[in-house]
Amino acid sequence: MNKTKITFLLAPFFTLNMIAQDTLPQAVATQEVTPKMSVLDSIKSTFVDHDIASCVDQEWMKELSNPELFKEMEFDIANVNPDVKVDYDLSTDLLKARLKEMDAKSPFNIEYNEGLENIIKSYLKNRKRSYERLMAISEYYFPMFEAALAKYDVPLEIKYLAVVESALNPHAKSRVGATGLWQFMFATGKQYKLDVSSYVDERSDPLKATEAACQYLSNMYKIFGDWDLVLASYNSGPGNVSKAIRRSGGLQNYWNIRKFLPKETAGYVPAFLATMYIYEYHKEHGIEPKRAAISYVATDTVMVKREMSFKQISDLLDIPESQIKLLNPGYKLDVVPNIKGENHYLRLPMNKVAIYTSNEDKIYAYAQIEADKREKPFLSRRSNPVTAPVQTAVASSDRKPYIDYSEEPQVIKGTKMVSKTKFHTVRRGDNIGEISQKYGVSVAEIKKWNRLKGNNVMLGSRLKIVSMEKVSTTIVRKTPKPAKDTTNTAIASVEKKATKEIVLEDTSKKEIADESEFYTVQKGDNLNSIAKKYGVTTAQIREWNNMEDTNVLLGSQLKLIKAENAPIAETKAEKTEQQIASSVKEQQQYLVKKGDSLFSIAKKSGVTVENIKKWNDISNENIKPGMRLKIQG
Repeated sequence: MNKTKITFLLAPFFTLNMIAQDTLPQAVATQEVTPKMSVLDSIKSTFVDHDIASCVDQEWMKELSNPELFKEMEFDIANVNPDVKVDYDLSTDLLKARLKEMDAKSPFNIEYNEGLENIIKSYLKNRKRSYERLMAISEYYFPMFEAALAKYDVPLEIKYLAVVESALNPHAKSRVGATGLWQFMFATGKQYKLDVSSYVDERSDPLKATEAACQYLSNMYKIFGDWDLVLASYNSGPGNVSKAIRRSGGLQNYWNIRKFLPKETAGYVPAFLATMYIYEYHKEHGIEPKRAAISYVATDTVMVKREMSFKQISDLLDIPESQIKLLNPGYKLDVVPNIKGENHYLRLPMNKVAIYTSNEDKIYAYAQIEADKREKPFLSRRSNPVTAPVQTAVASSDRKPYIDYSEEPQVIKGTKMVSKTKFHTVRRGDNIGEISQKYGVSVAEIKKWNRLKGNNVMLGSRLKIVSMEKVSTTIVRKTPKPAKDTTNTAIASVEKKATKEIVLEDTSKKEIADESEFYTVQKGDNLNSIAKKYGVTTAQIREWNNMEDTNVLLGSQLKLIKAENAPIAETKAEKTEQQIASSVKEQQQYLVKKGDSLFSIAKKSGVTVENIKKWNDISNENIKPGMRLKIQG
């Protein structure tokens, strides 16, 4: 056969093949499968909404909680010496004229002196950039301050006090524990009805803390009748101001009693007046404020009628969780609680408030769905879930069922949930709420396990944590051989279905629950001494109580089985089989979806967040949709 004939015979084959290749993608393309929508997406698809616009600039929002400005201001007040001359291009005569103008329109005694001049020049020389940033943050907070100050007839210039106190950082915390924009101590905050609990710290709530500050300042003015002395009392307390007045021989001008005040207060009022001057004359000194991306009037509050996390609100409203945190700094655990008799509000950009109020029912429905997904406490079962269907089938028959177990036992390797006891050492900065989130348990459970009466935990103490984890199991199951009659066939079918749905107990362990007792750990006890006392091994005690190590907590109860009731030792073959089973871990891959977090994935998979980090070499909790995480069973 020559080459021409071969070419002629193969040509139809290549033509058909090319046609098939051209048409195949088209055929496949027509079979589009609609992806299944998640609960979150299906709820959001029904929202009454308008075009979503991001009205809060992320970089500007960072400034609202910038700790650097607060540290700088705190350092300056404590260390700037008004008596040290500062070289800066500002004539004394010009400064005197400007201070006189400020004094004419202010209730404060703004008089020139060398100390005030030195502080103003120091700020202009060293902190111009800081004031540019502070003035941008001021655009957000000052309208709120001015509304509250006017309500209580407090001079509007007091708004600069928050700049000096906290550098306008709602999360600012001083070395002595004063917290928030207005730096309230715990006791003073309680006195002015600022709630501090595990969920909220209203000292960090801009609106409520401002209201309390206005009340405090108004009360102090009734005592001293001078706003300079009110400022001094705000910093050091009215008691220290009264002492300074007595030590000065009855003088009542701040500058005359200044040397008798605490060191920090001595620089406090000058820092306030210097800040007021820079705000008033920033243009003359070339300070150009950065512009705020959103103002206070572009936000509004909505009352939240059920417990919701910032994560849920973020997912539903398409607003970054970080923005919700910054607009609502009073919530410590990123959760808006629902407590009977109390109202809790959420501040959001105006357009998000519109979406929220238009779709409240759907938002709360989603929150309920999320709450239902949480792991519930295990309930005791009175009947055996495997044998119950079989017994029902037997009861419906007049004839005695026949099940033939003549086949070889079937060995099934799987997993089951068991409780594990761990111990968490309390470190600096820990609180009981964060510890409960880390281990996926409730605060009430931690308090119960460790016999805690309150929410305070002592630094260095060890907290008992009980969690549920998956462990490998080896299960021996005898498969029944169905009989010929219909009754036995029905029974075998029911039993087969039941064994598929429920994992049988490991038959390598004997039934010993009824013969066990509990031992309360006493002072001086250790695991070895307890084991000797009961004639068992430490390994058995650890197994009976799901202990990871040999540490025992004073007052805790250990489940113990006396030596004569202990399980019969396993044969070498059984032991080897179980060791192989426990060493072989099922490894799965989890596809991260929108709205997932390490905490929610850990709960679904029955593992801990720390294990997921270890298996996937993750150093933090940031995960993105589309990632595949290794989960070991």
